[in-house]
Amino acid sequence: MAKSTAGSRLPGPRAAASGRRAARAAGAAVHDAPERLHAHLADYGEIALVLQGGGALGAYQGGIYEALDAAGVRIDRIAGISIGAINAALIAGNPPERRLPALRAFWRLVTRQPLLPPSPWELVEDVPEWPAPLREWQGHVEGLRALAEGQRGFFRPRADLLLRAPRFTSFYDTEPLRGTLEKLVDFDLLNRGPVRLSVAAVDVESGNFEVFDSRDTRIGPEHIMASGALPPGFPPVQVGTRWYWDGGLVSNTPLMQVLGGHPRQHTLVFQVDLWNARGALPEDLGQVLSRQKDIQYSSRTRAITDLLERAHQQRHILRELLARIPPGKRDALCAQVAEMARDERYNVVHLIYRDKVMDGHEKDYQFGRRAMLRHWRTGLADARVTLQHVDWFALPDAARPFVTHDLHRRD
Repeated sequence: MAKSTAGSRLPGPRAAASGRRAARAAGAAVHDAPERLHAHLADYGEIALVLQGGGALGAYQGGIYEALDAAGVRIDRIAGISIGAINAALIAGNPPERRLPALRAFWRLVTRQPLLPPSPWELVEDVPEWPAPLREWQGHVEGLRALAEGQRGFFRPRADLLLRAPRFTSFYDTEPLRGTLEKLVDFDLLNRGPVRLSVAAVDVESGNFEVFDSRDTRIGPEHIMASGALPPGFPPVQVGTRWYWDGGLVSNTPLMQVLGGHPRQHTLVFQVDLWNARGALPEDLGQVLSRQKDIQYSSRTRAITDLLERAHQQRHILRELLARIPPGKRDALCAQVAEMARDERYNVVHLIYRDKVMDGHEKDYQFGRRAMLRHWRTGLADARVTLQHVDWFALPDAARPFVTHDLHRRD
């Protein structure tokens, strides 16, 4: 009996030719992707990078920036909170060729404890990963070490803790961070350079959320430290005559710093979140603590983007109404409405760190070197895949002036 070849049949000449044409077209599309991407980027007056707070998870943002830098994406403005403010300062406070080395230097420095030698599994970075349960156990150990020893160049346990008990306001001292920032950040360039920087903190006494912007304020190490002064671990930081805590206490997503004032130009935003608002029902206490942080610090990003999208839809409606009024009948009120209805379009590309199996409730203070490299590689991979969706970066249509894109939501 003749053996059936169904399912393994070779293509005929016509099908083969069609396949070759499709392959050439796909190859051309891949080859042209950088040119098409930069053609889209040229349509925006401002490209912004928005960095959420999240402690040790901030290495994910380093991977994101590496991919953007490799793709030649210009950054005109950065807004950050907490660890996002630190990463933002490292970018804005260095010339383009020094930004990625500065980020790497920071994360390599702070992923070592200041006292005892590294854990054995931290000594070699390129060995195969351990099974997930063992990596989770490693995470617990590194988290405990961070609590007991602090992290080099970042924070250390307070030496006077026992002497001042119970009248003390933090468990750690963050002065090492000041020295790290002064070493890795050129604050003259940060304040006078081409990249506008915004960081946020909370006034301890008034409870007011305050944004420090390099366009209006000379930003120094104290502003960056204030944005990351999360109590009760870290002490408040003095800026001028006021004392500040971590801006994430009020809002951990600085998107409103960029879009809240309705910029007068087309704007593309890369929003990088370290906490995922969506998640599974916890099954143990550790998962409860982890899920609590996700919900608390994700800061309802979806709600913010939905609110901004509705506002821009209303602006489009106003423009249509104004177009129906004869020019001779427009008065001062119409001029004010026209100002409100001006045609600016905003595109938010959202990247969110997704928890890994080995991420425990200490994921935001687990500064182990291997965990940092996993976070970084994840950010690099997520950004590379996002940049492959070149059409996402096209300027939105005037009829829909606010759009959002999210790789994970799409999947």
